[in-house]
Amino acid sequence: MSVQDVRAFNRFYTGVIGALDYGRHLYAPYTLTEARVLYELAHAAQLDAADLRTRLGLDAGYLSRILNRFEDGGLIERGPSDSDPRRRRVRLTGPGREAAGLLDERARDTVGALLGTVAPRDRTRLAEAMRAIRGILGDDSATGPGEVVLRDPGPGDLGWIVQRNAALYAAEYGWNSDYEGLVARIVADFAEDHDPHRERVWIAELDGRPAGCVMCVRDDAPGTARLRLLLVEPEARGHGIGDRLVRAVIDFAREAGYRDLVLWTNDVLGSARRIYQRHGFALVAEKPHRSFGQDLLGQDWRLELHGPGD
Repeated sequence: MSVQDVRAFNRFYTGVIGALDYGRHLYAPYTLTEARVLYELAHAAQLDAADLRTRLGLDAGYLSRILNRFEDGGLIERGPSDSDPRRRRVRLTGPGREAAGLLDERARDTVGALLGTVAPRDRTRLAEAMRAIRGILGDDSATGPGEVVLRDPGPGDLGWIVQRNAALYAAEYGWNSDYEGLVARIVADFAEDHDPHRERVWIAELDGRPAGCVMCVRDDAPGTARLRLLLVEPEARGHGIGDRLVRAVIDFAREAGYRDLVLWTNDVLGSARRIYQRHGFALVAEKPHRSFGQDLLGQDWRLELHGPGD
């Protein structure tokens, strides 16, 4: 294999993914590097600027200019690092999370369209070839795809749901301990009294470690189930875990005989809202409120599980 072989492949692949004009390729005002910075920030609960620079191998001045632009545009906020006050923590704002989510959605659509041109019999070969390239060139995570398993909660898992909800929503959205109290009450009510035929909790595992959760419980309205506490760990995002959890709730609620499935969320949770929309939920009401130390816009969503005559 020669240097020319590698360069030829690079020219081909950068053309395939639109790297030379990435912003126009995804109809977004960001370069490939800027989009990658947004991606890294969206998939980490906390990240210092120095760690971000090391992770991406970027020049300090170049990264600083990108972050300055993002801060001017209201996409990020910076402050002292929790681990070292001499370092600068970088965190996405609500608009920053929306921008990262939109980029991720468009990238998925673009890759999906690309895979649509590949014959099904060739897709396994293509995936294996990509993993081989990554593994040979030193990507330790390329040894195989992460295995996702949905299971019932075991000892300690209900406590994990409370802890991870509290920690992640504080880190990503600045919510205070009021939210932890709400989650604790929801989980305690389920633990103390639930009908296993009509209510259920799922824990998602990625490579043997808890990576997400969701609940299905009875609603006050007759014939209605409620989806609650959907969560996916930042490092586990991108594996379709959120979609699998929501699909599990829908299938269970339908088999349990519920007519409708409802949920309450807030407009800042852009990635979750897109999952709900993909699975057919419709927005039925919105109301501003002050909760968890923040001014929020609450949203009620509904999915009809059985049509007339079912």
